[in-house]
Amino acid sequence: MNKLIDLMSDAQALLLDKIKLLDFTAPLLLRIYLAPIFIIAGAGKLADLENTANFFGEYLGLPFPDLMAVIAGGTEFFGGIAILIGFATRWFSVPLMVTMVVAAVTAHWGNGWHALPETTLTVPWEWRMDLIEQAVERRDAARSLLEEHGNYEWLTETGSITVLKNGIEFAATYFIMLLPLLFFGAGRVSVDYFLRKHFMN
Repeated sequence: MNKLIDLMSDAQALLLDKIKLLDFTAPLLLRIYLAPIFIIAGAGKLADLENTANFFGEYLGLPFPDLMAVIAGGTEFFGGIAILIGFATRWFSVPLMVTMVVAAVTAHWGNGWHALPETTLTVPWEWRMDLIEQAVERRDAARSLLEEHGNYEWLTETGSITVLKNGIEFAATYFIMLLPLLFFGAGRVSVDYFLRKHFMN
């Protein structure tokens, strides 16, 4: 038994402890993955503030839609840049997470969990199975029409035809991905790390 424990201890020291040298990769990859999503979304909102404000006010029923459009666009754009370079990452994670909660509750909640209506991907916490069934029915009808009256092979050459269900899946996923950045920071490959190292010295 002691030999087994010694062997496991050696394996831990050899493998898992050495892997800690690469612990910067997890927050770095999270930042690289998330940043373009927020930057592009924010830039789109800021570039078309009138339509963004109209969508916020008329469709989502948010108060002060002009102000909300600027706040949401600015948070996503500048927060995305900050996360990309790893500057004030923990601080910028908070308003980005708030933005994801607002988006989930106001724009996506009524559509359930899934972004796409795929019955094989359905998770136990999907609360709008009716929308999945309706979307699948409409998708199948659209496919049938396109197969009969269109060049279906050309239309589906780069991907299959589907219907956007537009649930909270992406907003929730981005929120969860921001949590490690909030709790643990940007990691060793970041402006935060070099600033902290410089000022601590």
